[in-house]
Amino acid sequence: MQFRSTQSNDSLVSFKDAVLRCLPSGGGLYVPASAADMRQFFLYMDINTSYPELVATVAPGLLQGELNPFSASRVAESAFDFEPELQQLDDRLSILNLYNGPTGVFKDFGIAFLAAVMEELIKNNGFAMILSAAKGDTGVSIAQAFYKRRGIISVILYPSGPISGLDPASFIQNGGNIIPIQIRGTFDDCQRLVTEAINDRPFAERYGITSANAINVGRLLPQAFYYLYAFIKVKQYLEEDLIFSVPCGNFGNLIAGLYAWKFGIPVSGFIAAMNANNAFGDYIKGKDYCPHPLIATNSPALDVSQPSNYKRLAAFYQEAPAVMRNMVYPESVDDRATLEAMGRAWKQHNLILDPHGAVAYAAAERYIKSRDDFYGHVVILATGHPVKQAELVSEVIGRKLEIPEKFRKLQLKIDPAAVIAPQLDALQGAIASCV
Repeated sequence: MQFRSTQSNDSLVSFKDAVLRCLPSGGGLYVPASAADMRQFFLYMDINTSYPELVATVAPGLLQGELNPFSASRVAESAFDFEPELQQLDDRLSILNLYNGPTGVFKDFGIAFLAAVMEELIKNNGFAMILSAAKGDTGVSIAQAFYKRRGIISVILYPSGPISGLDPASFIQNGGNIIPIQIRGTFDDCQRLVTEAINDRPFAERYGITSANAINVGRLLPQAFYYLYAFIKVKQYLEEDLIFSVPCGNFGNLIAGLYAWKFGIPVSGFIAAMNANNAFGDYIKGKDYCPHPLIATNSPALDVSQPSNYKRLAAFYQEAPAVMRNMVYPESVDDRATLEAMGRAWKQHNLILDPHGAVAYAAAERYIKSRDDFYGHVVILATGHPVKQAELVSEVIGRKLEIPEKFRKLQLKIDPAAVIAPQLDALQGAIASCV
């Protein structure tokens, strides 16, 4: 599989180049240049297929010439000691739990694969520096995935505020390979600095800089794998249409689902489940994209007014606008409806959802209710562990949640290796002083 830019006429690049360079020189983001039919690799799989087995089988087919079956098996084994879990609720609904990774969020899957595949790609004669912006537990996920990866240093940029969850033993000054740097500014400043550093080509090439943020297609592409996984688990009781209800903030999960569709999964549509921010609701319906002021909600990971994957979604619409308008169904769920959905899921199915999964749950209910003749099945993506918002979830369901020890450790505060101004020269100086 080769990759192209969403907005320039740059020549096609390999997966390795797309991962290690991260951003096209002419602007835009990398997307697959063609659709690879993966049906021969996953249609024969069944309920007994494990997630690492699926990844080890599908990845060589996607990345022919760059990952052979042996290297793909090493990557899958190295990346995943956890896997998704599909739970059927009734004839029409299932839940795909994506929070079984080390930090309890779906991002663990893409980041773990990226870390393992990068180590495989550069193992003979390469090195890389992973420069990433982080908020919440994203930094922990990145740090854990890249810790002790050979030939790789991970620099994590945090905005002003407390930093928690990292193990000081993993820091580069203590013999590890992780460098946490705090920026005197916002998360947007951190993201801007990542882009500026990558686009400063002499500096980027000196250190082999790329990123573990969603701008890197190497993190986004493997998210398609858990859609394939859901299909092989659900197909045993699937009789009609298969629909996925996807919590949407930056829209990476929806893009990954569309990739899975292009790879051959027999899915009939996707519900783009947004909170009150409803970033792409009008755009999906065929109207012009117009960013709105940000609204704070009880599903904060979906509080995005200008999704970073806009260029990738726009690329799909440019290729097949009619298909997209008839395959992606936008739904906006406000805070009240989110809490009500959490309560219904608990009462009807003994199911504990965090607010992000509840947004997708409510959207799925609306989708089914609006179609009297619906005889298909909706798989709802649960993207965050309920204990991540334990107080709110406990209040809604009337039951106190016990927080596992691994999540308690994520709350421990740490000091960064450096605190700098939100300027590229300051970041470059901090990196040079640490490496």
